Amino acid sequence: MAQQAQVAIVFAAEFEQENADLPDITLPSNQDAYIQAVAAANPNTIVVLNTGGPVAMPWLDQVGGVLEAWYPGQEDGNALADILFGTVNPSGHLPETFPASLSQTPTANPCSFPGCNGAVHYSEGLDVGYRWYDTHNITPLFPFGYGLSYTSFSFSNLSINPVQTSGLDPNHAPNQTVADVTAQVTNTGSRAGSDVAQLYLGDPAPAGEPPRQLRGFDRIELAPGQSQEVTLPLTAQDLAYWNGASHWTVAPGSYQVYVGDSSALASLPLTGSFQVGG
Repeated sequence: MAQQAQVAIVFAAEFEQENADLPDITLPSNQDAYIQAVAAANPNTIVVLNTGGPVAMPWLDQVGGVLEAWYPGQEDGNALADILFGTVNPSGHLPETFPASLSQTPTANPCSFPGCNGAVHYSEGLDVGYRWYDTHNITPLFPFGYGLSYTSFSFSNLSINPVQTSGLDPNHAPNQTVADVTAQVTNTGSRAGSDVAQLYLGDPAPAGEPPRQLRGFDRIELAPGQSQEVTLPLTAQDLAYWNGASHWTVAPGSYQVYVGDSSALASLPLTGSFQVGG
């Protein structure tokens, strides 16, 4: 009988508190060097992160896997054991972008953080979060919405069904349905699992908005080989932008639709568009 490979599990943590900002995104106390040393001795190393936000991972290519546990509380041990031993199929998706380095972030400029002359400058404007990386064509370590599991998924059969594309009033009828977007999600692996179908929308250029913005999502559980159609509606508010004066405005023109399971273009295989009148 072939001998099974031994797996090393390393726990790494970043302590945070509410009344202080972190100076950087580097794991403290030489934890990066420790992880690299363990991985050098055993490439079948899994790193479990207990952090409240993104951290740099200079050792990522040297380890077999990374599990972001966040701060899970008193059931930490049981939850991690269920995931690491395969009892539970993990299916979380990142609620924020993990940059490859601090230099990729909008706060890399000292005047943005910690500030210049006693003032912090929020210079990213509308490009908050994942929008910053998309607008500036920056490839992060892991994009917003990213997540893996013990199975795999595919997306197909995008359909965009306009409902009302003229006379839209996001100020008085923000929930008015403009279009229904449907897509088929298939579990292409050998285990049951769940994925989060995500809908991003790109506005016409005159709106001055970021390239893509999340406008809908739906989490679905699928057995191996099972497919399911998801419907993600778009409302007048989803299309609206603040005109800088006093009200919300829907720009006429072509709206781009992207469907997949993270904010990265590589993870948005379904694309289409629809037209909105004046």
